[in-house]
Amino acid sequence: MKSLVLAEKPSVAREIARVLNCQKKGKGYLEGQKYVVTWALGHLVTLAEPEDYDKKFKQWRLEDLPMLPEQMKLKVIRKTSQQFQSIRNLMKRPDIGEVVIATDAGREGELVARWIMKLGNWQKPFKRLWISSQTDAAIREGFAKLKPGAEYNNLYDAAICRAEADWLIGLNLTRALTCKFDAQLTAGRVQTPTLAMIVQREEEIKAFVPVDYWTIRADFGDYFGDWRGKEGNRIFDYARVEELLAKLKGHTGKIVDLRRESKSEPPPLAYDLTELQREANRRFGFSAQKTLSTLQDLYERHKLVTYPRTDSRYITTDIVPTLPARLKGLAVGSYAEPARQLLQQQLKPTKRFVDNSRVTDHHAIIPTEQPVKLTELNADEKKIHDLIVRRFLAVLYPPYRYDQITLVTGINGESFYARGKIVTNQGWRAISRNLTDREESREDALPEQILANLSKGEERKVKSTKAIKAKTKPPARYTEATLLSAMESPGKFIEDEELRETMKGSGLGTPATRADIIEKLLYTNYIERNGKELVPTSKGIQLVNLVAPEMRSPELTARWEQSLTNIARGKENKKKFIHGIRLKAGELVQGVAADNSVYKADNITRTKCPVCGKFMLIVKGKRGNLLVCQDRSCGHRQPEKENDFGFASSKRSSRMNQKLIARYSDQGSVGSNLGELLKQALAKEDREK
Repeated sequence: MKSLVLAEKPSVAREIARVLNCQKKGKGYLEGQKYVVTWALGHLVTLAEPEDYDKKFKQWRLEDLPMLPEQMKLKVIRKTSQQFQSIRNLMKRPDIGEVVIATDAGREGELVARWIMKLGNWQKPFKRLWISSQTDAAIREGFAKLKPGAEYNNLYDAAICRAEADWLIGLNLTRALTCKFDAQLTAGRVQTPTLAMIVQREEEIKAFVPVDYWTIRADFGDYFGDWRGKEGNRIFDYARVEELLAKLKGHTGKIVDLRRESKSEPPPLAYDLTELQREANRRFGFSAQKTLSTLQDLYERHKLVTYPRTDSRYITTDIVPTLPARLKGLAVGSYAEPARQLLQQQLKPTKRFVDNSRVTDHHAIIPTEQPVKLTELNADEKKIHDLIVRRFLAVLYPPYRYDQITLVTGINGESFYARGKIVTNQGWRAISRNLTDREESREDALPEQILANLSKGEERKVKSTKAIKAKTKPPARYTEATLLSAMESPGKFIEDEELRETMKGSGLGTPATRADIIEKLLYTNYIERNGKELVPTSKGIQLVNLVAPEMRSPELTARWEQSLTNIARGKENKKKFIHGIRLKAGELVQGVAADNSVYKADNITRTKCPVCGKFMLIVKGKRGNLLVCQDRSCGHRQPEKENDFGFASSKRSSRMNQKLIARYSDQGSVGSNLGELLKQALAKEDREK
């Protein structure tokens, strides 16, 4: 009997097939003596559409909501149905004795395979390939240690709950908002509270009133000191500034305190996906989605890094023996010398890197043993690869050590502080000193300066004292880096203190989905990019004000996300979770139906709908901007750029053109004549092409 190996993508399937020596090509599969390797194309199966349950749901009507099917159904995705049929035929073969699930080793990957198996009516045994890299060695080892498929039933349950929750909340709330306010509005379990955080920040910025403040600096010749009082370093009353300057005038300084402390700074933690996306956004301006797609290529195509969609920043003890091989694989170019230094000693990574208790499905993102060929990487791949390699090397290097010098100079009873640093061992910073500092620099932090040949009790001449005027600043708009941090740890947005503590390590969405959420908010025109900043649009601000308060808060979504994690770990019941989701979907629909708010579209154009004459809206489509009639009952839509008669000129839109002609032709003799004229104009345009 043969094993049917189900991968998630054709590219991954080809690599697995090569390692398993499956060379015979079939329709949608590769076959060898022991294995038949096939693939999905992402999801081949999805939850059924509302109209699959009842034809009345083809029409969007508020009175038909909420949609709460007793049993959620599955359906094959039409555009990839041919590949699904190929897999189902393979499952029916009498010589196929088991399925090996080789989709992505995570919640969504499990769902991809299980839904295919369910609609394919698979009844025989199945196993799970669970690997963290795509190297040949990892694939061989994974197939030598296949795990029983039933071990991942809880993960599958969590995946089903996620999918059904998004359907029940997202589709019901989206239809309710759209019908109630006659506008294309979408809402979702994770999307809406994420948008609400961006809107809330914008409101804080608009409400912010800058206030003048002053700081005082004294120049002592070869160093300077910044004034610190009981209230800190900022003075908001200029009379107090004048009082201090008068008190300091004409007096000498004296070093009243000089402290030298030896300090140690441990290496940063290894990357998980969210931290890597943050770093790439700060350093290169990469979007979260761009970082993920680039990382996916490094993982699948080049096989240089481990599994990307991880939420752990640690490795397990069984990975430690592989560290020398990983160092040898990356020892090229500027990495060669630091890797050589590490290989010359016995590696003893601490719990800052090795901690079994901090790893769930996958360990941190680290290099594989695959030899690096930098010439095969494009510019973006080199940047992401460089971040991962340098962080990996840094984690294995010793701490950064320095002596911190703090100097206090007194002038007539007032204290002026200065700070300096003497590095005693560069440690890990010798590897990653070119990286941006992960800590946000505080405005009131003392600047570093050279403090040499100074002693306590020494008197210092005051060259000058001056007041420096500044203004308080509003909170910064979110960038993708800071938004990812807020999504990962939304604790400060959660009022319940007990819940805030339990939410640590949870958050809005997962590392694998946060990039998609940000991209969806951009695509639906709820937010815009302004350089690195994310700015809410009028549409986004209005939507947040239209949804129920509990959907704006991360609290409810964070609770749901924690429940999904608990279900995956076998600690919570899936039926109870879905029951709660169904109740909440009904409550949210009722809330929208009872709302008396007004939505005002801000994307109205001066182009009139050729069918009903109302002004059209401009919206983003998958193939460019579309003009859509604001009257949903009309439903006419067309590409933004069209000929003078309102016809789409591309061949892809020929069906739309025919539909428009038919509409005109149905509107009496005038409409019929107009339809004929449009037909002639379109024919002329085709001839000219």
